[in-house]
Amino acid sequence: MTRDAQETTLVERDHLIGIVEEFRKKGYRLVQMSCTKAGELYEINYSFDLDYQFRNIRIVIDGLSEIPSISGIYWGAFVYENEMYDLFGIRVVGMNIDFGGNLFRTAKKNPFANPTFRGEETCPKR
Repeated sequence: MTRDAQETTLVERDHLIGIVEEFRKKGYRLVQMSCTKAGELYEINYSFDLDYQFRNIRIVIDGLSEIPSISGIYWGAFVYENEMYDLFGIRVVGMNIDFGGNLFRTAKKNPFANPTFRGEETCPKR
């Protein structure tokens, strides 16, 4: 079995909806959405598949920016979008179902927005 290269294309937030609409028109399915904090910025990755060929796009935002929902294009995206809000505090505008920060029950609000190791503020000194 061989693996095909999977490239990730960086796109501007303002172009996200147009690009996602093009994927939908071409018959791609949404495979996953993920978010990670990279320094002071957040990387949001969208993966799509058509005939076992993955296409990945990424937007990079600061923690104060809002992103548009793609749930009007891919209905099930609301689950990923609510997860991003609950865990990272990323505000997603226009979700078809918005749980208002209550999809997950967490001990700390937006726990992945300021991650710590084992709940410690800094690594212990040795």
